[in-house]
Amino acid sequence: MRKGVQLIYSEVADTYELVNHVLTFGFDIRWRKLGAQIAAKKTGHKILDVCCGTGEMALSLSKAAAENAEIYLVDFSFPMLDKARQRKYDSYTSFILAEANKLPYKDSTFDLITISFAIRNLNTRKDILFAFLEEFYRVLKPGGTFINVETSQPSSIALKKVFHFYIKTFVRPVGSLISGSSSGYRYLAHTIPRFYSADELSFILKSVGFSQVDYINKFGGIAAIHEAVK
Repeated sequence: MRKGVQLIYSEVADTYELVNHVLTFGFDIRWRKLGAQIAAKKTGHKILDVCCGTGEMALSLSKAAAENAEIYLVDFSFPMLDKARQRKYDSYTSFILAEANKLPYKDSTFDLITISFAIRNLNTRKDILFAFLEEFYRVLKPGGTFINVETSQPSSIALKKVFHFYIKTFVRPVGSLISGSSSGYRYLAHTIPRFYSADELSFILKSVGFSQVDYINKFGGIAAIHEAVK
């Protein structure tokens, strides 16, 4: 399954940002920037942006972080990572091709770990998602912070129905039209309505061992920004 997902991201790399901006009406840009601003308030300078994609989150981090910040970008898709390399960052950056559940770093390496609009695609099964989060927890220093920006599930039943209808009606056809990858946006449209609510994800993070888990809902729960401390 991971090889299939890897192929999907390779297919959509060239248009990934454009499709995200179109389908979210540009709000994904704002949510990433807010996540980066929250992250930048934390102490420490060694940052890991896992599942970095084309580097949008890392770019926001480099602008918001301290001058001595070091940002390590990890992704399992070479085309995505290649896109990320082409950006101009304000901080030191390093690019690593690796799986998110097999990070090539020692225990307690990073002060801060971020991930944006990717965790739902690691796997919605709790046991598999738990294993990925345990890996993030492992490489995070004690007292370090994990920031997650992701789509979520509105608490309002009416809003949830509207949201899921939008995903079903627009995400797959529009994403496929712009990217040329029908399989890619069929998969991505599949994961969004099946991911966890903010409260459910908070419970999973606490189960992994994170403490002080808080979140901010955006647009009534369509998206959420989680902050968790090791």
